[in-house]
Amino acid sequence: MQNYGTNPTPSSPALLARTVTKRWSGYALQVGLLFAVALCTGLESQVATSQQNEGSTAAAAPTASPAQPNPPSRPARSDDTYIIGDADVLGINVWKEPELTRSIPVRSDGKISLPLIGDIQAEGRTPMQLEEDIAARLKSYITDPQVAVIVEQINSRNFNILGQVMKPGSYPLAAGTTIVDAIALAGGLKDFAKKKGVYLLRQDSAGNEERYPFNYQEFLKGKNTTQNIKLKPHDTIVVP
Repeated sequence: MQNYGTNPTPSSPALLARTVTKRWSGYALQVGLLFAVALCTGLESQVATSQQNEGSTAAAAPTASPAQPNPPSRPARSDDTYIIGDADVLGINVWKEPELTRSIPVRSDGKISLPLIGDIQAEGRTPMQLEEDIAARLKSYITDPQVAVIVEQINSRNFNILGQVMKPGSYPLAAGTTIVDAIALAGGLKDFAKKKGVYLLRQDSAGNEERYPFNYQEFLKGKNTTQNIKLKPHDTIVVP
């Protein structure tokens, strides 16, 4: 009798199970390797595409050119409403002529002085009129002069208040300002101010000084309200 021993036959279930398991393990290993290769290939393709896009973007970006200095701008035109007065500070701007561009106060005689043209009347002129006057004078020295006049400080429309007020000094004069308004702007009267002795000093066109009395105490009672007159440039209020 032939002895086959204890080893299972090729057709035994245990042998079949081991065979199937080995085959599926091989298939799984092959599939895993294929998936890993495909994943690596995809990542390499994405990296290459990204690098190519970055290179294209960098190549397409224009090269920044160095900044060029802006040419000097023409001076802006001024309005024609304000009347220039003495002590006003004017900004004179002549296009492309820096040696003629400056800030200059109007003298007490109403004139200003500029290089090349000397003295020129400013008081009583508007900024635009003064621009035209200066440009006309400069045509003898400059081709097509472009001039702008700007009122930088208005000092000709001020009033002064002195004496027994809280804040004596010089103040800008707004339209319609009266003696009472001026006292209020100066912080009011001090305790020992002489309310009956307030007065206003004003120079006439001939340079003579005129004096206008103002009884503040009566005004508070509603009397002599006509004494509360409107101020003019350079008026001085004195509170004894």
